[in-house]
Parts: sequence; structure tokens; C-alpha cells
Amino acid sequence: MKKDALMEKMEMLVKPITDNLGYELYHIEFVHEDGENYLRIYIDSEEGIKLTDCEAVSREVSDMLDVEDPIDKSYYLEVSSPGIDKGLYKEEHFKKAINQKVFVKFTGAIEGKKHITGILKEVNDEFIIIEGDIELNIPKDKIKSANIQGEL
Repeated sequence: MKKDALMEKMEMLVKPITDNLGYELYHIEFVHEDGENYLRIYIDSEEGIKLTDCEAVSREVSDMLDVEDPIDKSYYLEVSSPGIDKGLYKEEHFKKAINQKVFVKFTGAIEGKKHITGILKEVNDEFIIIEGDIELNIPKDKIKSANIQGEL
């Protein structure tokens, strides 16, 4: 199964579990690192995420995966919060991050820069606007990665 199709299927299988337990399914990824495969599920809530929340989701998801068996490779299941420097993957993530400090890497140089840190000012269908040392309009198709820059 192709990675995008697998992630769509995983979201379809996992979202009802996280919804039922009262969490937001923030992001799912299947990655190969150091010779091992990892299915990572990130959950969030307004109150934050504790270890017991991750354990509850992990148990339910693990039971479902034993029945559904959608992944034909061996892997480790990890459930966690997106963290303080949470990644921005979906339109809704970017919109929730408006007026927050973000770090964005580009696929190529934009106005001589390969990345920018600044305040996310606007999100629309084609681009985002970051106000850093300069104000920069970044086409969405030029975003390599984006993260909130959390502060403790």
C-alpha cells in the first residue's frame, strides 16, 4: 500500500478511537528510522496530553491494529503529544497558529532565504504570510516544513 493511501486508511481507523476517547487526532506518520519502522500517532487536547492519555490511545489503537492489520511490515507503535514545537501539517494547524511564532523551511530560496522565523500573520489558499526580520509571502507549495516555536 502506498504511503499516502496507508495514512488515509490509518486516519480513518484511528480517528474514531481518538474522538471516542476525547482527543484530537493531530497527525499520523509512518517512518523508517535506524533500520526500524514506526507508526507515530500524535494526539492533542485543550487540556494538554499526559502519559496516561497516550497509554489509553495506544491500548485502543493496538487492539484495533491486531484486528485490522493494515500494515504489512513490522513496526513500533508510538503515541504522543505533538509537543511544544508542534509541526504544522494541515490547513487547520496553520490557521490555529495565526499570531504565533513559527519556523518555516522552504523547498528552495525565497527572496534569498531558505527559512524564516517570525509571526504567522495570514493563511489563505495559496500562501502564508510570516512577519520576521522582513514580511514574507510564502507559497504553500514552497513549504518544506513548519513548526510552532513554543516557549516554556
